[in-house]
Amino acid sequence: MNAAQRSAAPAEIGVIGGTGFYELLSDATEITVDTPFGAPADTLTVGTVEGRRVAFLPRHGRGHDLPPHRINYRANLWALRSVGVRRILAPCAVGSLRRDLPPGSVVVPDQVVDRTSGRAGTFFDDTVTHVSFADPYCDAGRSAVLKAATDCRLESITDGGTMVVIEGPRFSSRAESQWYAAAGWSLVNMTGMPEAALARELGLCYTSVALVTDLDAGIDAEESVAEEDVYAVFAQNVERLRGLVLSTVSRLPEDRDCHCARELDAVDALFAPPSA
Repeated sequence: MNAAQRSAAPAEIGVIGGTGFYELLSDATEITVDTPFGAPADTLTVGTVEGRRVAFLPRHGRGHDLPPHRINYRANLWALRSVGVRRILAPCAVGSLRRDLPPGSVVVPDQVVDRTSGRAGTFFDDTVTHVSFADPYCDAGRSAVLKAATDCRLESITDGGTMVVIEGPRFSSRAESQWYAAAGWSLVNMTGMPEAALARELGLCYTSVALVTDLDAGIDAEESVAEEDVYAVFAQNVERLRGLVLSTVSRLPEDRDCHCARELDAVDALFAPPSA
C-alpha cells in the first residue's frame, strides 16, 4: 500500500483488544463490515491516535460474550484488512509459566505454539498455498512496543518468550501446565491462534502484547487459576496496557519492509473482485 492508498483508507493500524480499549480513539466513527466468512466480532471503531488512523475491534465482542473457541477469527482479520489495516497490535491476557513473570508483567512474545483444535485456521481452503510462519510476530512491531515501553518508563516488560495457545475455555490441568513449562514455554493463552497465522496469510504485520494475569496451575503445588482473579488483575493493569498501545501506535513505521509485508500473490487474489 503506497502513501496515497494509506491516506484514502479508513485505517492503517488495527488494534484487536478487549474491555478498556474503546477510549483509545478520538473522533471515532463506527464501520460495519461484511466478510465472506460471516460477521466479525463487532463493528469496527475507527479514529485517530497521534495522527495515525486506527481501527479498533473487540476480539470477544463489545459485551465480551464470545468465548475463545467461538470467535470468528477469519472474519475479524478480513474485516480489518478490508478497511486498509496493514499493521495489527494485539493486546491479550495470558497466564505465566515462569516464576519470574508474575501477574502484572507485560511480555512481547517472539514465538507461538498452537495447541488449539477445530478452529478455522486458514483462508486457503480451496488452493494449495503454504505460508512461512517461522517468525510469527512482526520484528518492526515488536521493536516499536519495546521502544514505547522504554520511552514511557514502563516497568516489568520482557522482550521475547513463547506463548502456547490452548483451546479453552477451560484452564490447563496441573499436568498440562507443567508440561508446557518443561518445554521451555513462557505464557499460556486462548486467543493468539489462529489469529497470528491468519494475519500472516493476509500479509499483515502482527504484534502480540501480553499482560500476565495469573500464574498457571503447574507453577506451584497450591497454585490454580480462578476466572475472577484473572479479571481483577486485568482491570488493575488495563490502563498500563492501554497507555503502552497508545504510545506504540505513533512509533510504528509507516513503510513496511519486514518479512510480514512480503505478500503472496494469492493474498491479492483473495481480495480481487469476481470476474464478470
